[in-house]
Amino acid sequence: MKSVRCVDLCKTYRQGDLEVTGLDHVDLEINEGGFVCLSAPSGGGKTTLLNAIGGLDTPDSGEIYLAGDRIDNLSKGELAEMRLHQIGFVFQAYNLIPVLTARENVEFVMEVQGVAAASRRKRSLELLEEVGLGGLGDRLPAQMSGGQQQRVAVARAIASRPALVLADEPTANLDSQTSDQLMELFVELNEHHKTTFVIATHDQRVMAYARRVIHMLDGRIVDDERRDEA
Repeated sequence: MKSVRCVDLCKTYRQGDLEVTGLDHVDLEINEGGFVCLSAPSGGGKTTLLNAIGGLDTPDSGEIYLAGDRIDNLSKGELAEMRLHQIGFVFQAYNLIPVLTARENVEFVMEVQGVAAASRRKRSLELLEEVGLGGLGDRLPAQMSGGQQQRVAVARAIASRPALVLADEPTANLDSQTSDQLMELFVELNEHHKTTFVIATHDQRVMAYARRVIHMLDGRIVDDERRDEA
């Protein structure tokens, strides 16, 4: 089954008097359970494509399907509901809520979903253990290292059992050892949960973990490097 399908996506932006191409007739299919990197230099289109797939940005034209359902024509409310239940996000800035503990940050999405308190707590503690943060659930983000905060963000991203995790430069603020640990965690979660991962990056170390690397330039896909990804 196709987890993601993009058909002829186009997107342009205005920067002052200039018209900038974000996506230039992009066609893309990603299988369920895939582990894919989007690679491009700054401004190459990888984040624009990631945001379009995640319903954070709307293409000017074209169609986007997640698990067979079209999403580019949904209302803002429908997109928010879709993101809440189907997509986990990991950002380079972590985006943790500073006044909440690690456990409370992981619980947040489940709370919005209406999951009972006892169930939220149990799952959040299990996830923190799974990402290597057992016993640290009561720490605030400021009391944790960058790598630990990113692990909390990963636990939060998968808390709702999404079919798809989108990560935008997730290792940008991490040293090489912590980056490797994070990517090994992504691979483990991908294999254990069968969750599809799509990671926007320009880091060659990150790409080394991918089973498929899609190279972009000026909003176009210029190479599709399939290692072990149909």
